[in-house]
Amino acid sequence: MSEDNTATAPATITLKDLGEVHRLGFGAMRIVGEGVWGEPKDRAGAIKVLRRAVELGVDFIDTADSYGPNISEEIIAEALHPYKDGLRIATKVGFTRTGPGDWVPVGRAEYLRQQTELSLRKLKVDSLDLLQLHRVDPKVDAEEQFSVLRDLQQEGKVKALGLSEVSVEQLKHAEKFFTVSTVQNRYNLTDRKSEDVLSYATENGIGFIPWAPISAGELAQPGGPLDAAAKRLGATTSQVALAWLLRRSPVIMPIPGTSSVEHLEDNMGALDVVIDDATYEELEAAA
Repeated sequence: MSEDNTATAPATITLKDLGEVHRLGFGAMRIVGEGVWGEPKDRAGAIKVLRRAVELGVDFIDTADSYGPNISEEIIAEALHPYKDGLRIATKVGFTRTGPGDWVPVGRAEYLRQQTELSLRKLKVDSLDLLQLHRVDPKVDAEEQFSVLRDLQQEGKVKALGLSEVSVEQLKHAEKFFTVSTVQNRYNLTDRKSEDVLSYATENGIGFIPWAPISAGELAQPGGPLDAAAKRLGATTSQVALAWLLRRSPVIMPIPGTSSVEHLEDNMGALDVVIDDATYEELEAAA
């Protein structure tokens, strides 16, 4: 794949149909209750985290109608509306929730349209910056799902479109219906099953949003390669995991999420971590 092997990774990416954003964003899944369900324990604290993220330069926030459900979008609007110029709010549709930790794909066109309309209301906007299909529902024809997303964009309700947890084949299929701005698959130091999707995204200028970006398992344990790299670089393991992603490909857009201002500030410190070639190669080979 095409890789960025310079020590300093580019700070921004230009997304198709959306424009330029900083590559280190914020994921708003954790600002709701346990199991991504219900109200957070500290709503005021969640608002504080969002406002601090923007103060620190975050201009890309990722959420979903299913986070809460509804609550994440509502808290974002409460904290940040009217939105600062250049701040992009991405959301997702395609899951319904039946309880804490339960996620049920629903890809019927009328449901995707209904949820998009509701997201417009909750986020208090006339057009969503980026709408992503949270999952391709295997029980519904993919063409039905992709067609309604295309229609919503043509109607001006959505500026840019993306996908989540898809294969290269599904991504190429969607491209027959609309321009894919982003793809959001699980990817981190220890889980690289989506390497082929990342390669395709890199080659075609599609933003790749890795969810669970900091998960590093045993690599982050005392004495592990990530821990050793962090000590050598004077950084935390989370910062190094994020800095590795930023260097891995110029299209990668990590969106670490947290309900803590302290953790947020730590994550944003990844922008100051420069991974030398030797450390990069060590981490590359560690998984």
